[in-house]
Amino acid sequence: MSAQLIDGNALSAQLRADVARRAAALKARGLTPGLAVVLVGDNPASQVYVRNKVKACQDNGLHSVLEQYPASLSEAELLARVDALNRDPAIHGILVQLPLPAHIDAQKVIEAISPDKDVDGFHVASAGALMVGQPGFWPCTPYGCMKMLESIGYKLRGKHAVVIGRSNIVGKPMALMLLQKNATVTICHSATPDLKAMTLQADVVVAAVGKRNVLTADMVKPGAVVIDVGMNRNEEGKLCGDVDFAGVKEVASYITPVPGGVGPMTITMLLVNTLEAAERAAG
Repeated sequence: MSAQLIDGNALSAQLRADVARRAAALKARGLTPGLAVVLVGDNPASQVYVRNKVKACQDNGLHSVLEQYPASLSEAELLARVDALNRDPAIHGILVQLPLPAHIDAQKVIEAISPDKDVDGFHVASAGALMVGQPGFWPCTPYGCMKMLESIGYKLRGKHAVVIGRSNIVGKPMALMLLQKNATVTICHSATPDLKAMTLQADVVVAAVGKRNVLTADMVKPGAVVIDVGMNRNEEGKLCGDVDFAGVKEVASYITPVPGGVGPMTITMLLVNTLEAAERAAG
């Protein structure tokens, strides 16, 4: 048995077409959805991510503002810029690209963003809304994973989902989203004594630790669905995930590739969140 691929590029294209249609409807009412992206410093990976986000906005009918600052920008200056963007009616979503330089408290900056414009879903108010099942913005990567499960018609109710990783950006919100869909959820991490014993019980495995081959074929129950959030490089410098793709695809029923899986979905869900922020602002 060889697993079916969950194609993130194809699903992204569908969702982005819907974003473009809804953005056009808002424009017809005189409102263009706007995203502000703030980049501090010259981290090469961040520059690539930011360019991709800005281009995705422009390609799908959203207005995008890119603000770039040197690494020497003070925390006070950055907080002042966030405050100005909070008050700008043309901006519906604010994204401060992480990581920030060491002298800036990233959490303080995230908390300074208005929850109404927190399209990354990192604000404590967004996390709290997810926790209690209230409307809010879901973090883009786990939100994209949920859309991928939805795209294959997978019913999570009563299923056992194992999330490998406990970050605030992916692992924890992923577990809460799966729980909302009535899955039984286990979170595994670096202190889990027997990871294989956990993953062999799983109907769904989400690997999100940033470590190559953390999930191998002998750790996967036949027919499980495997979502690979990892972004790593192998010895040849090629992009790969957290999952041993070649081995696991012979055991799983569905698997996401890297690249072309979760990656494109992250930016797509950022567009979706920005659009929803604009729709809320428009009433």
